[in-house]
Amino acid sequence: MTDSDAKSGAGDAGESRPSRRGRRDIVVPMRLYKTITVFSTLIAVISVVLGFVFLDAATLQVSALRAVISSILAFVGVDVGDGILSSALAIVGLSIIAFGAVVYTLGTRFRARGMGKSQEDSGEGSNNG
Repeated sequence: MTDSDAKSGAGDAGESRPSRRGRRDIVVPMRLYKTITVFSTLIAVISVVLGFVFLDAATLQVSALRAVISSILAFVGVDVGDGILSSALAIVGLSIIAFGAVVYTLGTRFRARGMGKSQEDSGEGSNNG
């Protein structure tokens, strides 16, 4: 780290660097980067699978999840029509999928110290041409 880096605070954990597209990348230590990457991916995958389970329950009348939810609502004494239940399950499913997408997108904002920028962010052209 040079004197100018020390004065400007460059190289500190949690440093935010704007890229050419206005996206901010947050530089963190490698251990934290790995943790963020693993958990954001895990949450995203679980959210997508769970969201599709809810969408499946919204579209199928014979879904196990739908039967359990209908039984619980009937036990509590709430009478919900099939259309309302389908709509509610679909909204919950889409919301869970959207949550997973947001978590994954935010997880991609982090970079470990010393990692280069992706090819699309760097000013270098491709030689694939």
